[in-house]
Amino acid sequence: MVVNFARTTASTELLTQVFQQIDAQSCPRSFNFHMHTVYSDGKLQPNILMEQAIAIGLKGLAITDHHSISGYQAAHAWLEDWRWSNPDSSIPHLWSGVEINANLLDVEVHILAYGFEIENSSIKPYLQRKAVIGRDYQAANVIAAIHDAGGLAVLAHPVRYKRSHFDLIPKAAEYGIDGVEAFYAYKNPNPWKPCAVESEEVQLLAEEYSLFNTCGTDTHGLNLLQRL
Repeated sequence: MVVNFARTTASTELLTQVFQQIDAQSCPRSFNFHMHTVYSDGKLQPNILMEQAIAIGLKGLAITDHHSISGYQAAHAWLEDWRWSNPDSSIPHLWSGVEINANLLDVEVHILAYGFEIENSSIKPYLQRKAVIGRDYQAANVIAAIHDAGGLAVLAHPVRYKRSHFDLIPKAAEYGIDGVEAFYAYKNPNPWKPCAVESEEVQLLAEEYSLFNTCGTDTHGLNLLQRL
């Protein structure tokens, strides 16, 4: 499926189209939906991250700092300036993003939020640079808040937790999650490549529960083509 970036203007509508076509070859050179900057626990400055995204030729990306959109905001401002200076160049689509800690089946998981309205009051508790507690920490409420803000919710790296993805993904689906990070390099190989067995298991669960598959490098270092 080909996504028409020019015709589709609504952020979540476009993101939905992109998620429907993500496969094992999408990341890290076409799309990347998981990366960190110096505004959480990453090493990349937002402007350097965007320079790399353009050099790689990414069509779309999301910066997913932990409980912060400051990196996204800085990158967005830089990209707008770059657009004016390079009117004939290919511009990657930058969605809003954040990574949120949450309780799911009594273990801590990370939920990625994409394409949300950054000024929406429902998402604000999760953008304060630290994890929330109490009711807001429950996965069902995190997912509901993301949806209230017009965004999509995705379970990050579902095979990395203390409970099995065979338990976590069905429960997340019950709570209304939109997708799972199916293509993820758990062993941090170089070059980056999603783990085959884990990716296949997550894709099968995604199909069973009608969820999107997403992909991301989970970059914390200085290179968008690697995790660390």
